[in-house]
Amino acid sequence: MSADRQTTAREFNQNSSKILAAAERGDVITVTKNGRPVARVVPISESEVPPYPTDPMGEIELPELDLLDLTNEEIDDALKGMGS
Repeated sequence: MSADRQTTAREFNQNSSKILAAAERGDVITVTKNGRPVARVVPISESEVPPYPTDPMGEIELPELDLLDLTNEEIDDALKGMGS
């Protein structure tokens, strides 16, 4: 059964590993700053954690831009004089 707890931002800074362990056990921890709630640390289930992508960037969908199909020579001509 989960317990609702409160901790200050300073306590969270000093004891974050203990607070995260409590969340892992099922506790919900509200972090306060100057007496005002600012964050909540809650447990998550494995089903809520997305799988790691096989590619570091994940899947990328590129939009269709309908650009002209230029040859390398045409691109070189267009870029001449640009840069240093």
